[in-house]
Amino acid sequence: MLITRFKALEILRAYIGKDLRKTAEEFGVSVFVNGKKNKGWAGLTLERCIKIDPNCIQAPNGLGWELKTTSLVSRNDHWRPKETLAITMINPERDVNTPFDESHLWSKLRKTIVCGREWINKEEPRSRLMQVSCFDVSDEELLALVKADYEKIQNVIRNEGFGKLSRSLCDYIEPGTKGAGHGSTSRAFYASKKLVGIILGLGV
Repeated sequence: MLITRFKALEILRAYIGKDLRKTAEEFGVSVFVNGKKNKGWAGLTLERCIKIDPNCIQAPNGLGWELKTTSLVSRNDHWRPKETLAITMINPERDVNTPFDESHLWSKLRKTIVCGREWINKEEPRSRLMQVSCFDVSDEELLALVKADYEKIQNVIRNEGFGKLSRSLCDYIEPGTKGAGHGSTSRAFYASKKLVGIILGLGV
């Protein structure tokens, strides 16, 4: 079933404040399987809320948009992102010469719905949906900062090599490793915790 991003936002925001553990049970989504946590349970639950099928391909799902979930922790009565958010894989041969406006990164980021959920501990006793939002494409200052990070990553690939990319390189878009094992050489564009906080309206 295809659904517009506007409609998806409307449906998902109606779940804000609700415990996704209970919602998962209602939709038959297992949080733990054979004693191990199903890492994608929250995303699967939210997909069921808007009646779309799981989609792991690079092209956005729905009608030109994509759904991502991220964990939030409460510190000093303020919600903050627990971790960075993977946006899309880095393909050095492709991305090194692709302008930002034509990049997979921008295609993904400008069409992604981000859902921030409560994280208490590994046992997931409760997980309320706290915020649902998307990247503000009209924020020219933020857009310029994201573009600058993308171009910085391009310059490192071009002048120093793909292996020289590191998370500490940028403030908003981090080129972090992604894949099985600590020796993974694959890398992805990640929204930094700072950027995730801005997208979700949590501040920096």
